[in-house]
Amino acid sequence: MTVSAPTATTRTIDLPGGLAVTIQEFGENTEGTGVLMLHGGAGPRSMAGFAAGMSQHAYVVVPTHPGFDGTPRPESTDTVADLATAYLDLLDTLDLRGVMVAGSSVGGWIAAEMGLRDTAGRISCLTLLGSTGITPEPPLRLADPADLGPARTGELAFHNPQLRLNPAALSPEQLAVMAANQRTLAVYAGDPFCCDPKLRGRLHRVTVPVLVIAGEQDGIAPLEYERALADSFPRATFRPVAEAGHFPHIEQPAVVFGAIGDFVDTEVKPDGE
Repeated sequence: MTVSAPTATTRTIDLPGGLAVTIQEFGENTEGTGVLMLHGGAGPRSMAGFAAGMSQHAYVVVPTHPGFDGTPRPESTDTVADLATAYLDLLDTLDLRGVMVAGSSVGGWIAAEMGLRDTAGRISCLTLLGSTGITPEPPLRLADPADLGPARTGELAFHNPQLRLNPAALSPEQLAVMAANQRTLAVYAGDPFCCDPKLRGRLHRVTVPVLVIAGEQDGIAPLEYERALADSFPRATFRPVAEAGHFPHIEQPAVVFGAIGDFVDTEVKPDGE
């Protein structure tokens, strides 16, 4: 029998310091734990299918980074570190513990920064999908969608051509949202784009297990970049995914869910707790 995924509900939560964050919730917080999913520059819709699938096993929260999809962004919220702090405040507000933080692209960078700052011990593990954050070693580089344009970005981001966005098929309103999201991404990603030269030297302090999932055909954050990211953590599992680009959770969801299940069973809860 197929179990349908819970319907998502949306609300806005006021956090300490005055920041308001819009979140989607899949399922109910009945056990005081769950999964926090952090999107990248593609926006929260890029996590929708992943969240729906994961919600068959856990309560899932998907925040919209302030400034994305028309949400307000205070001038004081302008770095990945700001978002990491805000989402730790969110875990406090929702009173969640034993949380898996799963981040795609720049969302993975935010997740790593959360792991560094989690003084309350609310996070049990990190799952990073096509994550950015560390400085690439030449000749590797991170591709910037603002330089590439949407068509070329799609070619580099997806192995499957059918999943690539066709800008000509979008309405002016959709194009405007995409452009605004890219401007917001540029604020958070900073310069150099989507990385902090000092991050790699701090990641040894992330003590929870980390799963790094990398699309073998990722043209945005290359496979060897992801391997170097995994090597930067003391407790990392590296899982390449064939026939997938920058969004392995979209192109190969069954493989990604399988990898997460194995990771939880062997690294997060090896005793079946």
